[in-house]
Amino acid sequence: MSPAVPDANDTLLSRLTQAPLVADQKRAKAQLKDFIDRVRDEPEAAGLLEHLSEGLLCDLLLGLADHSPFLWQLIVNDPARVARFTFSSPEQAHRSIIENQSGLFRELRSGAITRNDAVRAFRQNRNAHALLVAMADIGGLWGTEQVTQALSDFADASVAGSVNLVLTEMADLGRVNLANPDNPAEGSGFTVLALGKHGAGELNYSSDIDLVIFFDPETQALRDPSEAATIYTRLAQQLTKLLQERTADGYVHRVDYRLRPDPGSTPTAVSLSSAYVYYETVGQNWERAAFIKARPIAGDLTLGENFLKELRPFIWRKYFDFASIADVHAMKRQIHAVRGHDQIAVVGHDIKLGRGGIREIEFFVQTQQLVFGGRRPGLRGRRTVDMLKALHDEGWITDKARDELSDAYRFLRTIEHRLQMVADEQTQRLPSDEEQLKRFAKFCGYPNLKAFSKALTDQAKIVQGHYALLFEEGPELASDVGSLVFTGSDNDPDTLATLQRMGFHEPERVAETVRGWHFGRRPAIQSARAREVLTELTPALLSALGGTADPDGALAALDRAFGRMPAAVELLTILQSHDRLRLLFADLLGTAPRLADTVAQSPHVLDALIDPAFNTPTTDDETIEGQVRQLIGPPRDFEDFLDRVRDAARQMRFVTSARLLSGVISPTQTGEAYAAIARAVIRVSFEEVRRAFEADHGTVPGSRIAILGLGRLGSRELTAGSDLDLVVIYDFDENQRESTGPRSLDAVVYYTRLTQRLVSALTVPTRRGLLYEVDLRLRPQGGKGPVASQFKGFVNYQKTEADLWEHMALTRARVLAGDEAFGADVARAVKDILTAERDLRHVFKEVRAMRELIAQEKGDDDPWDMKLARGGLTDLDFIAQGLVIAHAHQHPSLAGLSTEATFAESQSLGLLSSDDARTLIEAHRLFNDIFQWQRLTIEGRFDAEKVPPVILKRLATVAGLPSAKVLQEHLGEMRGRVQERFPALLSL
Repeated sequence: MSPAVPDANDTLLSRLTQAPLVADQKRAKAQLKDFIDRVRDEPEAAGLLEHLSEGLLCDLLLGLADHSPFLWQLIVNDPARVARFTFSSPEQAHRSIIENQSGLFRELRSGAITRNDAVRAFRQNRNAHALLVAMADIGGLWGTEQVTQALSDFADASVAGSVNLVLTEMADLGRVNLANPDNPAEGSGFTVLALGKHGAGELNYSSDIDLVIFFDPETQALRDPSEAATIYTRLAQQLTKLLQERTADGYVHRVDYRLRPDPGSTPTAVSLSSAYVYYETVGQNWERAAFIKARPIAGDLTLGENFLKELRPFIWRKYFDFASIADVHAMKRQIHAVRGHDQIAVVGHDIKLGRGGIREIEFFVQTQQLVFGGRRPGLRGRRTVDMLKALHDEGWITDKARDELSDAYRFLRTIEHRLQMVADEQTQRLPSDEEQLKRFAKFCGYPNLKAFSKALTDQAKIVQGHYALLFEEGPELASDVGSLVFTGSDNDPDTLATLQRMGFHEPERVAETVRGWHFGRRPAIQSARAREVLTELTPALLSALGGTADPDGALAALDRAFGRMPAAVELLTILQSHDRLRLLFADLLGTAPRLADTVAQSPHVLDALIDPAFNTPTTDDETIEGQVRQLIGPPRDFEDFLDRVRDAARQMRFVTSARLLSGVISPTQTGEAYAAIARAVIRVSFEEVRRAFEADHGTVPGSRIAILGLGRLGSRELTAGSDLDLVVIYDFDENQRESTGPRSLDAVVYYTRLTQRLVSALTVPTRRGLLYEVDLRLRPQGGKGPVASQFKGFVNYQKTEADLWEHMALTRARVLAGDEAFGADVARAVKDILTAERDLRHVFKEVRAMRELIAQEKGDDDPWDMKLARGGLTDLDFIAQGLVIAHAHQHPSLAGLSTEATFAESQSLGLLSSDDARTLIEAHRLFNDIFQWQRLTIEGRFDAEKVPPVILKRLATVAGLPSAKVLQEHLGEMRGRVQERFPALLSL
């Protein structure tokens, strides 16, 4: 409601009814005397002189001189302006300023003024309006609603006039096309909405203005629509500069764009399409509350109105929305977390945010608007006092609540304006100094501090009483350790303190990350259900993360996981249901991000961790194969099998990794379990591939096949990231080379294609991800040879052509799948190859030469590379393999053993001293343990410079050492001991 226009003779002077009480009469009168002297020198102000010795105008000016340096400076600077206001209608003066402010762009366009003139005029108008409103308010001419509406009207004119000015300049530069130069905003393709008190027409005396700018990316106002975001963001920036840049004449308004969608990651101008998607998917209750007051004020007003019309379903829910109460109350509790806002006080009290303050009245109204406004259009108004009346008229509140809260609102808004009139500051906090507070009480019209304090506390208690009744059942969004509130766009100080107590080192970043989830920055948690679960889970989840060795790193890993997940509601629901899973998942995020990625892909792998069998592990091949088969179940078809086997392998590997992480199994047992899982997967995959292949091509009569595992798969030392080294061997009757199926194949082609099918089944990525990488290069002739080897050719090659390193590789060979009897034949043939008599000198020379070749090709100087660093696992494996190749002819018991078992057997056979055997076993166990943990935690190369310190610390703990530095020194020492023995043990 704009101030009504009075009769022509109705002036400010004739309508004055009150004035502030003066605290320092002597100082105030001295300042007034100086002003009178200036009036005498100003002919246009001469009419004031007869009113400056006594009367309400004199009292008003004395009060301003005493209490408001800001207003007094405006008075002294321009006595003629004071005279004009005094002898004219304040409503007409207001209207004149508004019209000038909104129309400055026309004068600029016509050449009547320069841009600098316009910038100065904007600020001079603001100064004039600030003085006019203060005199009308303090003098008793306007009530609270008239004052706030006048301030809002001026802000509207400032924004609209500035937008039109900037648009005119952009048009002159050729950046936009104006449909109507006399009204640049018309068809401009963007709209400016006022929110908060400005949007409601309730702007306070010295306030920021909350604006949001939306644009239509398909607008015809731009020559190149692809530039819409750039141009309108530039417009928003220029608008801000024009309004809030301080010059010698002051400023116009401070601008706040933080109520736009996800302000931390969006430009200042947001496309309408993006805005619709945002509010429909991740808009929050506090944003609904903000949009209750939204109002188009500049740019294309029709575009703005249509936007708000489209947004109605977001703001106004179809059904009574009682859940909004908890969320809005969370905003209020976040405010109360700020020091000094949690109790009613007078000295230093914040009359807006404190208990019983303005914000409680606003929340009292807005919450009930959100709850009931979807079904009651009469509750959709913007102004607070008007809506108190509407809530009463619709039967939601009593007449006592309406009247008391309306009176309290007007009282508190008046105090707020007085506070801001002192020095033109955006403050709602009463003075902390008692003497200053006494002076301020007189500015507000109270004879002493006691009377002011009583009036304030009485009103605050009334407000608090009504507010408490509305929110008495409000749930708490706090953990046992303190407040954890992430509502709104600003950090809650108490929440930051809580995060710090939990162990987070960068609480501001944590708060921004969690707030970003609620803003929908991660698509995985954009659904309403996901955000609902997340809100409930956040305190417990943060508590679990805070208990890890690196809470900040764990949270960052979780955020990255959310970024890769298509949907997170399943994971969040699981974590919400089980405390133990939350703690384990938090540990995974902090120390084993590789496993956390697995959970992100398949949240239900966590189910196995609450199975009682988790604590009764096995590494037995047959038992694990049975578990894998049970998980796979009966597939519908081959494609379904590929998905099922990937799910089963992922769950089994995850459980094995989690057992290692939890200390249920050792790293050695972990390698055995990984190898057993791989063996089972190869066996079931081969069965399915063979079944499908035989349906097309039949069988080769009398033929047989065996699949060998070599490398770490063969020695049962597989890690989380190991490839599968396979060799496929087959045999057939030369007299029956053709298969029997409808599409007959020659035996060699048959087994070549069958092997390729098996490799494809193991390696092809499906919608369920990857299974394994397969390496066939250890077959005869490596990459140049056929993918499957005929048995006779394999044996002949090994006995006549193979290099010694190929025999070394066979020391780890193990039959995994195929025809059982043939597998036994192949195993015997391998043992025969390994136990052949050899020249020891030649063996040791070749082993040493092979070690040097690997060092040249792959390097050996990375101290954190457990395999390739000199004196590491490769050296130990080569020593063991050299011992087998050199001595298995005399000692067949050496064949088919693991590396550590080879050392132990060599000691018992007298091939190694007890000291050497003990050193080699100890070194192998240490390096293997660390290697298993490295592969568990990090995918790819283990770069100590980039690995989180918490993981290095975990590796040290695995080794029983106090720090990563000590671990590195110990690793170096152990490698040195192996290096000393390497040449000695591989020579005669």
